[in-house]
Amino acid sequence: MDYRSLLILELVEQKHSMNDENDNFTNFLDEMDDVKQLTQDKHSSIQKREDTALNDRYRQKAATQKKSPYANFLTDGDVPPVEPNEILSYKLSGIQPQVFKNLRQAKYQFDYHLDLHRYTVKEARDAIFKLINSAHIEDYRCFLVTHGKGERSKEPAKLKAYVNHWLRQIEQIVAFHSAMPKHGGTGSTYVLLKKPKQKRRINQAKYK
Repeated sequence: MDYRSLLILELVEQKHSMNDENDNFTNFLDEMDDVKQLTQDKHSSIQKREDTALNDRYRQKAATQKKSPYANFLTDGDVPPVEPNEILSYKLSGIQPQVFKNLRQAKYQFDYHLDLHRYTVKEARDAIFKLINSAHIEDYRCFLVTHGKGERSKEPAKLKAYVNHWLRQIEQIVAFHSAMPKHGGTGSTYVLLKKPKQKRRINQAKYK
């Protein structure tokens, strides 16, 4: 077969191939004739908006539930027990021995006396927290807390144990010690706070 004959045969085959493709495309269009274009699912769109709104509300709620810096941080769970007549004693490192001795011997004037007799643990917790918050406003440097011994209580020295634990949690407190008999003995505690930044009515020289 000569070159001219081969060329004619190839052109005939290409034509048949193109006719087959056109037929296939025509058949495809016929099959797709009754197929409608997809539209956005309204339910899916509504659900998406609801999920977004729910997440927004959750974030807002989470933001409002963040602990306020003014929230009471004092423990309201279990605390280590103490004995009714146990002497409570605590001081930060760096406190001068003479300062701690003066506190133990009641040589500092009390700026406030907090009497917790007949208080529940919750009430006492709130009272101490409020006192500490107001201390820097009033320039309190030293105060007396009367918590009792709880010798006849169902849970002996329960409130005393909480006071002992709470006072250790408060960063403004640099030392505390059970009181002398004239101020309630082991049923009361002297508390010494950090020096106020500004001198108002307390003579800070008394605490040096």
